[in-house]
Amino acid sequence: MHLDAEKLRARLEALFRENFDKRGELGAAVSVWQNGKPIVDLHGGFCDASRTKPWKADTVALVWSATKGVGSACVLHALQQQKIELNRRVAEFWPEFAQANKDKITLGQLLSHQAGLCALDQRVGVLDYNGVIRALEAQPPFWLPGTAHGYHARTFGFLLDELIRRISGKTLSKYWEENFARPLELDFWIGLPEQKNSRVATIYAAKSGNPPEPAQFYRDLVTPGTLARRTFTSPYGLNVISKMNDPHIRAQPIVSFGGIGSASALAKFYSMLANGGDLNEEIFFLPETIERMTKTLSDGVDQVFQIPTAFSAGFMKDSRHAERRMFAPSATSFGHPGAGGSHAFADPENKIAFAYVMNEMEQSVLPNKKSLRLVDAIYDFL
Repeated sequence: MHLDAEKLRARLEALFRENFDKRGELGAAVSVWQNGKPIVDLHGGFCDASRTKPWKADTVALVWSATKGVGSACVLHALQQQKIELNRRVAEFWPEFAQANKDKITLGQLLSHQAGLCALDQRVGVLDYNGVIRALEAQPPFWLPGTAHGYHARTFGFLLDELIRRISGKTLSKYWEENFARPLELDFWIGLPEQKNSRVATIYAAKSGNPPEPAQFYRDLVTPGTLARRTFTSPYGLNVISKMNDPHIRAQPIVSFGGIGSASALAKFYSMLANGGDLNEEIFFLPETIERMTKTLSDGVDQVFQIPTAFSAGFMKDSRHAERRMFAPSATSFGHPGAGGSHAFADPENKIAFAYVMNEMEQSVLPNKKSLRLVDAIYDFL
């Protein structure tokens, strides 16, 4: 079914405004596409806490882990181009990865957070790319790969980046730029060019308050030695939110959590995915690759989050066991949220794409009501 753009816009405008008036939003933008076309684009608020710089149509923001969806799409594209199946072993392309009994881990297991490499025993800095890769090569899995899954908060981007370097000979940041950002004219960067800094909204840490659910995960997050704590602090560094506003840090191609872009760019990219890999009659992904994005490979209690989560090859899905939905009601929907409130997904069944970006974080690494109530409103019109 086609969305009624006029009615949807009126409804989303009212909810979006409430996010500022009643839910503490500082600056934000939302974008909804269907059938490869923009339906609703809204922005509002401010880029700074002093409220001197209004959020504009071309404002971009840090989206944290929503970058992982973009990175995963790049890896799946490289696999598509080389005709590589997901049941192939990672070590076939990255021989050093085979250390510490990791020789049998498949591409599919790695992409669906089943590899057990969510944290590092070695202390290595997040900006030391080669050091992180050597540490990952030496790292034994935290569980038997393929028997469980757990969110790889920081290591995942490095695994994606090294994999694509081994397969294509290019860094993931360069691969994204050449194959997607430039051809689709997307305002989204993994490693921000210096001249774009004036367009970036300042990111702010969440204000203190009652921690969200799941309570045990957030307790573990601040408890030394727990798997959750180790997962979100290794490789170490850049745990202070304000550091991410440094132009030098923005320029670093951090695939796990460093992407900077607009809601409309993210939604346009996901619209291409929702449209079967095709946008404006240009084919980027084959049907079998889109199926890799939609097909759930891991589902159950997450070893890190300690609640049910699900993943396809690189993307988050709604778990069959979860209490709340993060994406579209459609079983084929997939995407990736970012810490504090950013969110993006594709719904191939209805050819809908959604993206929300903001700069005042909430105390959550999973989507919150500010974006989810907008998602619910969209599907009220179908």
